[in-house]
Amino acid sequence: MTRGPRLVRDVDFVVSPDGETSEATRPVVALCTCGATGRPPWCDATHKLLGD
Repeated sequence: MTRGPRLVRDVDFVVSPDGETSEATRPVVALCTCGATGRPPWCDATHKLLGD
């Protein structure tokens, strides 16, 4: 199983499951898929510390 981020292109904002909206300010954003990020919904590369 890969714990890396989900890359998303050309979005203006991201809505989390709890309804919180985050503005996407770059053409490509990395969303956390492992749940360990310190900056949800954005990936902060914490998955690299988890090991597979």
